[in-house]
Amino acid sequence: MTGRELSAQSRGLTPPMFFFQFFLVQSDAKTVPIPKYTRNQQGADMKFNADEIASVIQKEIEQYEQKIDVREVGRVLEVGDGIARIYGLSGVMAGEMIEFPNGVMGLAFNLEENSVGAIILGDYLKLQEGNEAKTTGKLLSVPVGEAVLGRVLDPLGNPLDGKGPIVTDTYREVESPAPGIADRQPVRESLATGIKAIDAMTPIGRGQRELIIGDRKTGKTAICIDTIINQKDTGVKCFYVAVGQKDSTVAGIIETLRHYGAMDYTTVIVAGASAPAPLQYIAPYAGCAMAEHLMYNGQHTLAVYDDLSKQATAYRQISLLMRRPPGREAFPGDIFYCHSRLLERSAKLSDKLGGGSLTALPIVETLEGEVSAYIPTNVISITDGQIYLQPDLFFRGQRPAMNVGISVSRVGGSAQIPAMKQVAGGMRLDMAAFRELEAFAQLGTDLDAATQARLDRGYRINELIKQGLCKPMHVIDQVIVIYAGTHGFIDKVPAAEVLRWEGELLSYLHASHKGLWTKLNEKKKLDDELTSELDKVLEEFNRTFV
Repeated sequence: MTGRELSAQSRGLTPPMFFFQFFLVQSDAKTVPIPKYTRNQQGADMKFNADEIASVIQKEIEQYEQKIDVREVGRVLEVGDGIARIYGLSGVMAGEMIEFPNGVMGLAFNLEENSVGAIILGDYLKLQEGNEAKTTGKLLSVPVGEAVLGRVLDPLGNPLDGKGPIVTDTYREVESPAPGIADRQPVRESLATGIKAIDAMTPIGRGQRELIIGDRKTGKTAICIDTIINQKDTGVKCFYVAVGQKDSTVAGIIETLRHYGAMDYTTVIVAGASAPAPLQYIAPYAGCAMAEHLMYNGQHTLAVYDDLSKQATAYRQISLLMRRPPGREAFPGDIFYCHSRLLERSAKLSDKLGGGSLTALPIVETLEGEVSAYIPTNVISITDGQIYLQPDLFFRGQRPAMNVGISVSRVGGSAQIPAMKQVAGGMRLDMAAFRELEAFAQLGTDLDAATQARLDRGYRINELIKQGLCKPMHVIDQVIVIYAGTHGFIDKVPAAEVLRWEGELLSYLHASHKGLWTKLNEKKKLDDELTSELDKVLEEFNRTFV
């Protein structure tokens, strides 16, 4: 008799029964009743029921679940400055999430021969050399859908506004391919900013990418905030991505949006100046993914990236730490691809895909007006036009300080309503000519009467396109005001009184001639009947204006 049989007999079990109990204990299936070997009162062995054994084995087989959790586990070789080098993750994918201890996540960034370089999406101070690093088999994703609207989030989708977690089951990968040529349609639908100078001379359409460029403190963010406020009741969902901004500045922007009721349809993604460089780098992609989800569901969205200069600086930082070869201005060679793969995701989708749109307003900051620097020229070449804000004009009181000569929209009049196209068709060229004439007139040369009249009208129109902060104007109001300016109805109004004239005209029109405004809003076009009626109203108002 073997040692195992002796051991079994010493516990009052026959060898077969011992084997059966041993088998059940080793199984990792769910708990099932185990038939017990019992004795009768006299201590004699009772006969064991074979059917009971068979039924238990059958249940074991049916409830057996084979779950194999296969993960690669590596070790952290070194960590610091927001990056980590890991040994042992030979099968990791580019862009795959890596799990570290203490709940810290990373992103596979460099796939090298002997190690993997990962950027840390969180507090890298919690990690140390020798920590385990596990692959997850997943790419970086963020929560999307209606649940994120009205919230303030970090680039990973974690709430920062104290309103509780984001309740959604829908997630979208941060990096996804841009729509192809066949999936797009031309940009023909207007996205009104509410700013007269932009809607008249450099119009923006749904699905367009319009760069806003200029030195610091020239009103770049103000244009975007006005545009977001103007999307109220239009159905356009807005996503404002703050990259590298001061937290106090972002708090002020959120409060402004909340004051004007714009937070109801706006999501703010914040990677502030104190955020790690990896979070600043992925923030625009996270905002784009959230907007993209709504676009593919047939909705219209607007994404503001404020600003891509700081995102490029963050990308340069982590690339240099990863020892990628530096290029011009120490930026890595793929910095152009970094921005193009973000901005190419903006599109007006074909009707087959639902006709949704994603409009992008990237912001780039220049130094001393240097628009020919590396990052500005890169982004200018990717976008469909740019609005250049000039410091000299800003300090002279021209708000927005748009340089009409350099600013352009490559979509042009196709992104304007017909009425705006009629009244503002030659306005951009006229204003560019006025700037040259103004510079010439400063030499003190005597001008003929026609040139002087042209100069005087230019001064008045220049005053007319000035606009206060957070005061977007309805496009029909813009049409009426610009029509009055370009057709000589303000020629006799002193230049200093033009803005007061504009305000009183609109009040008079809405109070006494609401029918004209309604007809123009319905037709979106100035025909002969509406033109003659508008002329009469303007002449009548000018007689009463003091």
